[in-house]
Amino acid sequence: MTDHELIYDWNSVEKVAPLSPKRRIQFLDETLRDGIQSPSVVDPSIDDKLRLVELANDLGIDTMDIGLPGAGKRAVEDVTIIAEHIKQQRLKVKPSCAARTHVNDVQAVIDISQKVGIEIEVLAFIGSSPIRQYAENWDLPKMLELTATAIDLARKYNLPVGFVTEDTTRSRPEILTKMFTTAVEHGASRLVVCDTVGHATPDGIKNLLKFTRNTLDGLGRHDVGIDWHGHNDRGFGVVNSIFAIEYGADRIHGTALGIGERVGNAALDQILMNLKLLGELPDHDLTKLVLWCKTASQATRVPIHPQYPLAGSDAFRTATGVHAAAIIKAEKKGDAWLADRIYSGVPAGMFGKGQEIEIGHYSGESNVVYWLRKRGHEPTPELVAAVLGAAKRGNRVLSDDEINAVIKAPR
Repeated sequence: MTDHELIYDWNSVEKVAPLSPKRRIQFLDETLRDGIQSPSVVDPSIDDKLRLVELANDLGIDTMDIGLPGAGKRAVEDVTIIAEHIKQQRLKVKPSCAARTHVNDVQAVIDISQKVGIEIEVLAFIGSSPIRQYAENWDLPKMLELTATAIDLARKYNLPVGFVTEDTTRSRPEILTKMFTTAVEHGASRLVVCDTVGHATPDGIKNLLKFTRNTLDGLGRHDVGIDWHGHNDRGFGVVNSIFAIEYGADRIHGTALGIGERVGNAALDQILMNLKLLGELPDHDLTKLVLWCKTASQATRVPIHPQYPLAGSDAFRTATGVHAAAIIKAEKKGDAWLADRIYSGVPAGMFGKGQEIEIGHYSGESNVVYWLRKRGHEPTPELVAAVLGAAKRGNRVLSDDEINAVIKAPR
């Protein structure tokens, strides 16, 4: 039977066109800037940061925010080393740096760019919502002045600028119109639309991105890109990013494992996984996606929950007898494609992993036979009964050591 006969895909019933027609979707990794602003993370060592940059490059991620040099001496040192590494290793991933719309922050990026001899995109940010204006005592003329001055300085040194309106999803359209217009007229090549506090729903994204595109069309600037930068406060981080692509964004931000302030950013690993499954990334090799997640976890000391999608230890494990039996039957047919999908919506092999069958209190004999054969043990009836009996007396999955103890025990 064909793949299409075995799985009916409701996800594509009314889908007559790709998410991103005529547009190449890019990705910007915020792990080393927004990600490490989380109060629960450890700022990675420079060696770990370089490894994360290399893995992002291997995954085909286009741009990486390598830090906020305006934050201080260590930030300047790390950003400089990362920029030098990207240049020396001739990596395809492009560096960017966050900067407040303040001349000192922008100048810090310029200085590193000049020293290393590499182009660094300036992600110049300023709050744009009424609540931010009220709290900061900002007025619109001041905001427009800061925007113009910062962008002018970066463009003086021919650095590309992404203009970041913080809290865009709670900002008034008349304010955004003036800020977007000022930014584009002074040379910004991208508008970064931000859901800074995770406020947006998919309907909000549709309205906001339509407004942003109409503003650019009105300015005759079809060449200016639109970024989506989302947070996960409502649990919409990943799904909002996918809707943002459908509604017109052409570069999506995220972090490894979704680390970031409060409950985190949109999880870029999950975004990439889902777009791969939707057929949007035919040229991206994502077999190192799990390694990237594990490297980020170790570098930042953020543990991966066992049930985290793809990278979690339980993502492709089962100890349930019915599930295991179905996987085993598929493997006996000699059909790896079938075995990887019979009880999994995410094919493990596509991302460098494999299905795992464990033994626990919900297991059957098939689990035990499979486990023993995989490890070179003859599944005699006596041994199978002993292992299964040990599992049924418990209330969880047996560890390898516990099973091996049963195997070695005299009978």
